[in-house]
Amino acid sequence: MKASRYLFLLLLASAPVLAEQTCDTHTYPMSTPTERFTDNGDGTLTDNESGLMWMRCSLGQSWTGTSCSGSPNSYTWQAAQETAKVLNQHGGYANYTDWRMPHIPELAMIVERQCANPRINLVLFPATPASYFWTATGRRGKGMAAEGYLLSFGPEGAGHEQKEDLHYARLVRAGK
Repeated sequence: MKASRYLFLLLLASAPVLAEQTCDTHTYPMSTPTERFTDNGDGTLTDNESGLMWMRCSLGQSWTGTSCSGSPNSYTWQAAQETAKVLNQHGGYANYTDWRMPHIPELAMIVERQCANPRINLVLFPATPASYFWTATGRRGKGMAAEGYLLSFGPEGAGHEQKEDLHYARLVRAGK
């Protein structure tokens, strides 16, 4: 009995711990300060520098009025593109029907370089996982058509993977 209790405590102590986001704004200011964005009050934000309008939640999550609830869905590259298309065909989101996947430079604009786990401003984009998100950018070149670019809000940065791999997605539109 004592041995099984000891084993249980040992396993419990070695279980992975979910880390909280950390931000270092003492050396440099935030790269995506909250003031740079306008909260549209409908689950979207407008980036006042780029004019882009972003969904605050990852695809699969729901905006509650103050945060994102639920878990984001994982998609293949093509399924993420199709999800945006179907969303637009069925009434869109926040009264807009021109949502799309962001290109890699667009998604990079909402990376918060002063934060880790995840590298995003959680006031603006709550409950965003520190993981890879698809972009609309596919790889070009011989033998590369089956790959798409992604950007991680974790430590990995940008990368490319097979379009059949499963990753998260967030949608954007051109704005006003």
